[in-house]
Amino acid sequence: MNKMIYGLFFGDSITYGEYDGVFGGWVDILKRYALQKYNEGSTNELILFNLGIGGETSEGLVKRIPHEMKARNSADGNIVFIGYGANDLAVKDENQMIDAEQFKANIETAIQHAKLYSNEIYLVSILPISEKIDSKISTTGKIRTNEDVLVYNQILKDIATENALSYIDFHSAFLEDKEILLSKDGVHPNEKGYGMMAEIAIPIIEKYL
Repeated sequence: MNKMIYGLFFGDSITYGEYDGVFGGWVDILKRYALQKYNEGSTNELILFNLGIGGETSEGLVKRIPHEMKARNSADGNIVFIGYGANDLAVKDENQMIDAEQFKANIETAIQHAKLYSNEIYLVSILPISEKIDSKISTTGKIRTNEDVLVYNQILKDIATENALSYIDFHSAFLEDKEILLSKDGVHPNEKGYGMMAEIAIPIIEKYL
């Protein structure tokens, strides 16, 4: 029997697809892919929700995940993607937006909420940042470092291991060619970068089609 499965993508502007005027970001590419597969005769209908909010930290995630999950709960099953950290680790006015300890606690809390509705939870790595902006103040007044990216990604990896969840390692995929996969601001992917993220994620969603 055909199932209708929901895929919920929580995250910041990189989940939302900011700066991608061509494809609308990696989640939107996946949405079109899932719809195309369904129209071609896939047995399951996979409906993907892009719940990315620009500038959001894991603090915002904790506040909204119980409501978002309840509002979009498919009886046939839900897949949850959680992609945070790029804003949490940013330093503004000499203060880290969300320190490493609080970040870990927030992600763990969010996972507990997600587990009420889903056994299929994926943690998404933080992308590397361009050398041009590493340790420099951006136009938004934030400082990000690749050193912090590694620290926060390790937290995500550890949480994934402890909770038997899957970890999507976009960071490693970007590392070597990051200067050509990131947009001018050095934080968000460009069209090429988002396309590569979608390519990595397509085999994941194919399991549910």
